[in-house]
Amino acid sequence: MDRQTFREDLIGWFENEMRDLPWRKDQDPYKVWVSEIMLQQTRVDTVIPYFTRFLDKFPTIEALATADEDKVLKAWEGLGYYSRVRNLQSAVKEVHEKYNGKVPDQPEAISSLKGVGPYTAGAILSIAYGKPEPAVDGNVMRVLSRILLIWEDIAKTSSRKTFESAVRSLISHENPSYFNQALMELGALICTPTSPSCLLCPVREHCQAFNTGMQNELPVKSKKKKQRSVEMVAVVLRNDKNQLLIRKRPETGLLANLWEFPNTEVGLEFRSEKEQFEDYFKEKYQVEATLDDMVGRIEHVFSHLIWNIHVFTGQLKGPIQESSKLKLVTLEEIEQYAFPVSHQKILKEVVGKI
Repeated sequence: MDRQTFREDLIGWFENEMRDLPWRKDQDPYKVWVSEIMLQQTRVDTVIPYFTRFLDKFPTIEALATADEDKVLKAWEGLGYYSRVRNLQSAVKEVHEKYNGKVPDQPEAISSLKGVGPYTAGAILSIAYGKPEPAVDGNVMRVLSRILLIWEDIAKTSSRKTFESAVRSLISHENPSYFNQALMELGALICTPTSPSCLLCPVREHCQAFNTGMQNELPVKSKKKKQRSVEMVAVVLRNDKNQLLIRKRPETGLLANLWEFPNTEVGLEFRSEKEQFEDYFKEKYQVEATLDDMVGRIEHVFSHLIWNIHVFTGQLKGPIQESSKLKLVTLEEIEQYAFPVSHQKILKEVVGKI
């Protein structure tokens, strides 16, 4: 492969075909950072309105560093993988305090920030600061596995080093920003996981997979482990003032610090699902609750887990002690709290039935 011609063909295509995306308006490292965190495990079309709203609320490092976490989570509500935004805010606080609000431009410093892995570090350094650092994600590994005929399993963490080394050998030192973005764009638009559009590809002359008819065999990617399925009961409980009971999830773990309706895992027992929940609730909160008939079922899929949620409405049969993690709220007040998607669906399911 003639590396110089490859770079010219790739970057020339990107200059003509790049999508008009809001984080490409300038090379502000903060905006690049936010966009890259949002784009992890989320489609571009989904991210665009979130990115715009998030930057309206938190336009600067200082604004995000000093923001209330509940407001930050609310702005992220619906994007999922909430540890991303908690890590982002934590890292932004460090940048605000330790680096006077300037995102570090050195690999060691930026990689030490919470939630900034090799890909994010490389993306910020190359796109915002013009440094020839690799930014290797799934798109880039797929593209390079075909272009360079690399048969390593891209699902294995150990394979990343091979692809980072490949990028270092190919990257444009004159325009690393466009080079890395072009590889990502090529993977998103042309060199797709299935049925790649090889005839539209600007670098097919350089592609060893295309030249040997192997483009549909690559990349090698082993399958993930099967997800565990969990049966759950979630209940929208109201008191005699028609307020709804919500609680805050733990500070660590899955969906940390988000709000939810009371729920518990249920099993195959002689007791019904209703009885299992009512016993759980009384033991946990020392207050009785009675459940109405089930109003719906919701399936929510995580990468490692599937929640099968049986949704009920019900009534609190006594006063409950509110706290910072347990609140009674009206339907209007509930809008202020950040809920995971599954519990947003639960609310939609029961509005009009309570």
